[in-house]
Amino acid sequence: MEEKSGMSNINPKWRKVKVTVTVKQSGGGLLTNLVEGGVQGIEHFIGKTLVLELLSNDLDSKTKLEKKTKKGDAQKSKEENDEVQYEATFKLEEEFGKVGAVLVENELSKEMFLKSIVLDGFPDGPLHVTCNSWLQPNHHTPVKRVFFTDKSYLPSQTPRGLRRLREEALNQLRGNGEGERKSSDRIYDYDVYNDLADPDSNLNLKRPVLGASKQYPYPRRCRTGRKHTDSDPSTEKRSSSFYVPRDDAFSDTKESQFTMNTISSGISAVLESLDAILTDQDLGFRSFEDIDTIYKEGFHLPALKDSGLNFLQSLIPRLIKVANDSQNLLRFDTPETVKRDRFFWFSDEEFARETLAGANPQNIRLVKEWPLRSKHESQIYGPPESAFTAEVIEPQIIGYGTIEEAIREKKLYMLDYHDLFLPYVSKVREIEGTTLYGSRTLFFLTKQGTLKPLAIELTRPSMDGKPQWKQVFTPASHSISHSTNLWLWRLAKAHVLAHDAGTHELLNHWLRAHAVMEPFVIATNRQLSAMHPMYKLLHPHLRYTLAINAFAREILINANGIIEKSFSPNKYSMELSSVAYDQLWQFDLQALPNDLIDRGMAEVDPNAPHGLKLTIEDYPFANDGLLIWDAIKQWVSDYVNHYYPTPSIIQSDQELQAWWTEIRTVGHGDKSEEPWWPNLKTPEDLIDIITTIAWIASAHHAAVNFGQYTYAGYFPNRPNIIRNKMPTEDPTKEEWENFLNKPEQTLLESFPSQIQATTMMLVFNVLSYHSTDEEYIGQFMNPSWAQDPTIKAAFERFNRRLKEIEGIIDSRNKDSNLKNRHGVGVVPYELLKPFSESGITAKGIPYSVSI
Repeated sequence: MEEKSGMSNINPKWRKVKVTVTVKQSGGGLLTNLVEGGVQGIEHFIGKTLVLELLSNDLDSKTKLEKKTKKGDAQKSKEENDEVQYEATFKLEEEFGKVGAVLVENELSKEMFLKSIVLDGFPDGPLHVTCNSWLQPNHHTPVKRVFFTDKSYLPSQTPRGLRRLREEALNQLRGNGEGERKSSDRIYDYDVYNDLADPDSNLNLKRPVLGASKQYPYPRRCRTGRKHTDSDPSTEKRSSSFYVPRDDAFSDTKESQFTMNTISSGISAVLESLDAILTDQDLGFRSFEDIDTIYKEGFHLPALKDSGLNFLQSLIPRLIKVANDSQNLLRFDTPETVKRDRFFWFSDEEFARETLAGANPQNIRLVKEWPLRSKHESQIYGPPESAFTAEVIEPQIIGYGTIEEAIREKKLYMLDYHDLFLPYVSKVREIEGTTLYGSRTLFFLTKQGTLKPLAIELTRPSMDGKPQWKQVFTPASHSISHSTNLWLWRLAKAHVLAHDAGTHELLNHWLRAHAVMEPFVIATNRQLSAMHPMYKLLHPHLRYTLAINAFAREILINANGIIEKSFSPNKYSMELSSVAYDQLWQFDLQALPNDLIDRGMAEVDPNAPHGLKLTIEDYPFANDGLLIWDAIKQWVSDYVNHYYPTPSIIQSDQELQAWWTEIRTVGHGDKSEEPWWPNLKTPEDLIDIITTIAWIASAHHAAVNFGQYTYAGYFPNRPNIIRNKMPTEDPTKEEWENFLNKPEQTLLESFPSQIQATTMMLVFNVLSYHSTDEEYIGQFMNPSWAQDPTIKAAFERFNRRLKEIEGIIDSRNKDSNLKNRHGVGVVPYELLKPFSESGITAKGIPYSVSI
């Protein structure tokens, strides 16, 4: 391969090409690095290295077969910080043609993370190969890995010399559906949610399998292939590690702040210590002053097992303060909401405002018909008619004579958790330490453009031989004393907030942003080649999704996991998310404009901005969200139209069609026959599909995730669970007297226990935190996009537009007329500002649902 001294680089028959491979070193302790460094030194000394093979784009003109590859060893040439470079030099004959891919073998003893390959020596400039992939050692995985150059190709445009390798690379990722997956595997396959239960350890931890059944439909997850339990053949055994395809696992480099093991080990260790401190699992807070001590004084933790402290300190050092040699302090940061106004959570105005600009702004909907009725069978659940009456509502809707008039003028709005929860009320109430109602909350749109709470209806269905119980609570009532009514209203609000918190976490966050995305990740890797332009467009939005979802299955949504122990539905939490997937989830309604129209929060208006007229003009989530939606859609439109100028190219793209078919019929197979799935026949179809996926992964997730600690870090504002029924529901004489004498104590006893509250505060703190290496939407250009001037220019426009949106949102938050996002004690709504610094900032839109 080496040229003779004095030989020119350019020769009529051949040229010299220098290949530089950049490898990122994995993080590790000092001893680990010393040992591995010594081993690698020996390996390099005896000649073990990276083996490279260059592949031509072209077939041999005579044989019509693939040209023989050019093979050589790459030797270590440079080491700087956490990167190592390997170099090789090749002589390429003129007839070899353009290099289209590089085959790589790892002869070293450990896996390595290939960052990039650069081939220099061509007249039109260097060739770039972006890898960002783990390469296993040959002795472990004796398969040559192919890495294609950054140029994108539709399947029909693939150079003939690369077509076989394109298909082979996809086949390697699909697997055969057999065997247990190893952590080093790169196989993407589907399975049902059959690994949440743990019946072998306790039969009470048996849970239904979610997916592949009419009773419990669900999106598919990534297959792990573990053995099944002895107690329940339909359930997989749980293990200490959850398989994630190697390239989708959290980064193992030094600058990475989040790994699945770090999060789960750190949180588990601290929760074990909290369990030891708070020996009474049901112990609540005696006063609001006790709640304040969480932020002022914290908890003194005993020694943490298994280096749990080190794990957590590396993850969230802001929470762990070293108090002395034997104890450490777990002290929570005061949320920004409390810093601005300690009593913000008491306010009815704030209660209403957060439905438009809080942690869960995606459930408020327009009331379109009256009277309200349940769709459930009256023989089972009791009378379907709502307890809301004109006598209760009409005195509060100033300026409108009747409810019907207010509805015509689009002045009545509702949080509706009635029919979703009602079938589970009796089941949940069999569990000690929790309760549940079906609930409806009515709001009135005032002349100032803000929402005013009118009434809350709580319903218990017919159960245990008792008839249906339902009651309406209002902010003001003349039937009982003002003080008593005020506390009943606060208790009713607490129940609604717990319903909202559960719906937010299980449906809008876990189901809509995480679970439904997993099939998109799997199908994209199985059906779209890394060369495919749509793969390159989607990949930033899919990164790390499988890793964070596996973490959720490990300690959050599993049987007796954090969600079950901390939210009202308890062991029925995931079952409820299956019901929501069945009854409520539609792919087309995940598009923001369609979602707003479906909830009655907007109507089509070609003359209005974004083509929509909002029914509440000052709706911060929608105002900012539509800016982001339009920016994403314009970027996707520019991209798609460049590669697919005509519908025929879409229809003939076999990879693209297989991708969309697999998503519908396998990944979301339980809903494959639904009529609302979009067709994929035109560029417009593809633009809508990709825009929706990108929106879910980025802006939708940001809106429901990164405000969690800001709004729920002080749990009285959003209690994750209410443990006791309302004092007016079939009270004993003693219960009623206790409420009348100490209503504040009744509220405190209904709030989450100390362990439930601190557990969720810890989780919210972790999930709301932006790492230092966060990748925000539109911030960095994918190297492949820079290869094409049209795509490069389109991305630069996208980046500029996002920066403009930052300024627009800043201006809106300074406008004193926008009461729903601005005011005394109000945290400005910034969850959909595209960029952010690290930390808990309640702003910033990462590309993907990576945490």
